[in-house]
This record gives sequence, C-alpha cells and structure tokens, in this order.
Amino acid sequence: MPGTGQWGMPISLAPHFARRFLQVAPHSALTALALACALSGCATSPAPIPPAAIPTPPPATPIAAAPVTSPAPQDTEQAGFATWIAGFSREALAAGIRPATVQQVLAHATLQPRVIELDRAQPEFNRTPWAYLDSAVSAQRIAQGQAKRAEHQAAIDAAATRYGVHSSIITAIWGMESNYGSNFGSFRAVDALATLGFEGRRAAWARSELLAALRILDQGDISDERMVGSWAGAMGNTQFLPSVFLAYAVDADGDGHRDIWGSIPDVAASTANFLARMGWQAGQPWGVEVRLPPGFDYARAEQNVRQAAAQWAAEGVQGVDGQPLPTLEAASIATPAGARGPAFLVGPNFRAILRYNNSVSYALAVGLLARQIDGGSGVATAWPRDLAPLSRSQMQQIQTLLNQRGFNTGTPDGVMGPATRAGLRQYQQSLGTVADGYPTTELLQRLAAP
Repeated sequence: MPGTGQWGMPISLAPHFARRFLQVAPHSALTALALACALSGCATSPAPIPPAAIPTPPPATPIAAAPVTSPAPQDTEQAGFATWIAGFSREALAAGIRPATVQQVLAHATLQPRVIELDRAQPEFNRTPWAYLDSAVSAQRIAQGQAKRAEHQAAIDAAATRYGVHSSIITAIWGMESNYGSNFGSFRAVDALATLGFEGRRAAWARSELLAALRILDQGDISDERMVGSWAGAMGNTQFLPSVFLAYAVDADGDGHRDIWGSIPDVAASTANFLARMGWQAGQPWGVEVRLPPGFDYARAEQNVRQAAAQWAAEGVQGVDGQPLPTLEAASIATPAGARGPAFLVGPNFRAILRYNNSVSYALAVGLLARQIDGGSGVATAWPRDLAPLSRSQMQQIQTLLNQRGFNTGTPDGVMGPATRAGLRQYQQSLGTVADGYPTTELLQRLAAP
C-alpha cells in the first residue's frame, strides 16, 4: 500500500504499469551459487587427488604483478545481497517452504536499487486534503468506475451480496488502489521485498512479508513472474501485502487459485472480505457531510471520540443537506481542513476503510468516489484553497517551536498527527483564536516571531 503524507495522506504509486518477466541478472549466478550452498549445507569436502595424478606444471614465465584493486561498490553490494539470500533461504526452509520453491524463486531474486531509492525518498511538500481529493476523485475516475462496475456487474454484485459491502465501495477501492487494474506496479514482489529486507531499514517487516510471499507461491496461487506489484510489496488489483493476501484473499471464481492479478471475481471478493473482517456494517453508510454548531470544540474532532449520531444531533450537528443524520451508534467528527473546511460525521464503515489505508483523506476519497459512482453529489462545503500547503521542513519547524513554547507535540518529524494537532490547539487557545489544530503558514510565522 502507498505511503502517507500530511494528515496521513497516501502518496500515489508511480503512474506507469508495465508487466514484465524478469530475466536472471548477471549477478544471479553468484546468488544461485550461494543458494545452492544454503540448500546443500556445503558440508562435504572434495576427495583428495592422488599425487601421481597431478601433472607437472611447465616452467613458470615471469609476469608483471597485477595492480591491486578494490571491488566496485556495486560488486560488494551484489555479493552482500547474494549472502543475504543464502541466509534467508535457510530461514525459509526451516519455516517449511519446499526446497523446490526456495531454489526456483530465490535463485532469480535481483537487487533493485530503485526500490531502495523509493523507500528512502520522502516528498518535501505535503498535499492538502483538497489537492489529494481533486486527483483521487476526479471526473475521469468516477466515470471509469461506473463503466467498470457495469462491465463486471455479476462479479462485483456477487461479492457485495456475499459480504454485505456495497458494490460502489468495492469499485471505489479498486479504483483507489490500482486505478481499476491499470496501475498496480511492475516490481516482482520477491525482488522488492528481498531488496527491502537486505537494505535493512525495515528488515524484520520485509523478511516477514517475503516469507509470506514464498508461502503464496508454495501454495500455487500465482506464478513467481506474475506476482508483481508496487515497490513496497503491495500486490495486484487490491494492493494486498503478502500477509494480507494469506489472511483475506478469496478464490471466488472456483478455479482453485486466489488471483488478485487477473480474476475480477477474486479481486472483488477479496476486497469485500477484507472490509467485512475489519468490521463493515451491512446497510450502514460510511458517513455524511455535516454542519457543526457555533463554538464547536474541535478537540472532539478525533477518531477516538465516538458517540451516537443522535447525541451529535442533540449537540447541534446537522446534515449539510438539511436531512436527519443517519443512524450510527459510534460516530466521530472528521475535519480534515480544520474549521474553514468541510466536516463529516463518520461511523464504523469509515473506520473499516481506514484499516485498508490508515488515512482520513484516503477513507474520504473512497467514500466520496463510491457516492459519485452511485450518481450522488460530492462535497458541498468549499475547501480553503487559499491556504498554502506546508512542506515537511515547515511542519517540523512548527513542531519544534511548539515544543519550545511548552506545547508538546512529541519528537519533531514533519508529519501531522494527533499530538501535533493537540499542541497546535493549545497554542491557538492561548492566542484566543479558533482552536482547530490545523497548521498554516500564518501560525508558523507567529510561532517564529520573537
């Protein structure tokens, strides 16, 4: 799944998909040799050669000594990767993966420098909620979602009926995750995860996911060359990580394989099954846009503040369209752009979507895309588009300055979260302004002023 930016917003995958069959790289001979050693144990030494069988060498001809050179950095890295593969192969065998799978798959593993680059890269500028939604819920994606749902109506409706998840939600997640199958990545999953495991920043996680990927291949759900996805190991139309695949992927077409790459029945059922297992409530909406009462305490606009929609209504929260609030027993208020932007009352189904990608903007995008695939409207309240996005360094500066003034935000990391919003609210209260916890360049300037 994509990484996240401001407000936990996902960073979209690279906009080009090209399925390919990877050929063995030049260094793979070294990998294969190390792997063969891992499989055999390299415990047997060769038999000694009798002295009589050793031919007498001809007289030596003096030659100039070759200059001593150090191995190139890339050669050292490739050798290290081969050693890592050999070690991981022993782990996989000990975990019960068949030797044939280990040898056939890991012998072809290739180090992907681009994966390391993407893993280490962090965009300097955070996207505002409206900029993210403009792209994620575009007119083109809405129209394409309507067309895709109609094209695959039988498969999507079957999944919706079986798991109680509305067909438009299934379609919207498909659109968000892989642009309806046109953009689910071109990295061989084994290569991506092996590279991340070798690189080390997230070694334990990557090793666990690589082992899960080998289990999928061992079970025969998909072939190695077809197991492709993003640089982070998320795979197929649904962008499931291998561990998520093992737990939630479904064989809906009955062919004996769980295929989230090429079978739309499997794609739709796997998506719906995941949401159902995450607490989706059949027949309930994900949420509704609302109007907040004057003097609303924005400290209560957090996902951990939950109460019945009837209680919110008693406190003055109203549907933006004038309609009664839906019946939701554990509803929260979301204000992704602070007091100047739209507000939403969201329930258990919104939180189920968050389990797919823990980003309020992502979950809003899924809900709004689904609503408009169904022919409904978008957001009624205007976004504060005059507010400039803050860079990560600016956010880190805000966090540092708030900490210096005694408004604790935790360790400055340039990422907006609950602790930063709480510190900002306290600072805004000290100024006598609306304490919505939304960071702006104006607040940064006031914090930086002597």
